[in-house]
Amino acid sequence: MKLSFGDKTFVTVNYLLLFLLGFTAFYPFWNAAVISFNAGTDTMLGGITFWPRVFSLDNYEVVFKDKRLIDGFVISVLRTVVGTVLSIAATAIFAYGMTKRNLIGKKFYMIFCVLTMYFSGGLIPSYLLIRELDLMNSFWVMVIPGIISVWNMIIFRTFFMGIPGGLEESAQIDGSSNWGILFRIIFPLSGPVIATLSLFTAVYHWNDWFSPSLYISNIDLLPIQTKLQQILNSNIMLEQMSQMDSAAQGRMSSMRAVTTKSLSMATMMVATVPILCVYPFVQKYFVKGVLIGSLKE
Repeated sequence: MKLSFGDKTFVTVNYLLLFLLGFTAFYPFWNAAVISFNAGTDTMLGGITFWPRVFSLDNYEVVFKDKRLIDGFVISVLRTVVGTVLSIAATAIFAYGMTKRNLIGKKFYMIFCVLTMYFSGGLIPSYLLIRELDLMNSFWVMVIPGIISVWNMIIFRTFFMGIPGGLEESAQIDGSSNWGILFRIIFPLSGPVIATLSLFTAVYHWNDWFSPSLYISNIDLLPIQTKLQQILNSNIMLEQMSQMDSAAQGRMSSMRAVTTKSLSMATMMVATVPILCVYPFVQKYFVKGVLIGSLKE
């Protein structure tokens, strides 16, 4: 089909705008990666744009020799895995219970859950609750408070209600319990929505730095995102560098090319690249899973 002059102009402008938008979104990340691979003393001169002027791996050597950052990376991985598994399991079980027509108080529970999406207790009451539950300075403070997501529960519930009821009735006739139906029938049929909500939950756990900064003062329990936020704060950067372990300090003292800016960019790359590498392979499940779980014919 031959395009008219107006159609060609429209397509050209669209592609141009999309290119500019993509470049605007990608360039800050690329520039940070370039700075992380450039000698810090050379970076201070400015003019680093699209590629390293003086290529150096010294920044990454310091990062990987700092035991605090490696421990933070391990904490982030553990939090993401444990938090995602527990949250998806608990939310799915809750959602399955909310699909039962004979559940006493079902309407009240649903209204109560929806209200929590619009109103919260606030930061100070939440802090006091966490303290009274004795969760301060523990790994579980990053997992337990967010173990149930009402939004995810609604998506799970809508998807479960779309599964033919005859499957459950057949299983009940064969003597299967509700737990058996859930784990042997419902879960195996819920692959797309489980994959989608698992990705949402995993990305949240990986990127969250705020809650650990509130509830955890033990530096050994802080995830790498919280440590990165602290390192990027120029006011405390020198303090963070002084608190490095002896191996990292010794390595850094022998590298004149390492500066606070180059070191912070290298740390940011270590903290963000893992989730960026995973996202492109699972992005297709986001739209597919959410549509399946949000529509009912």
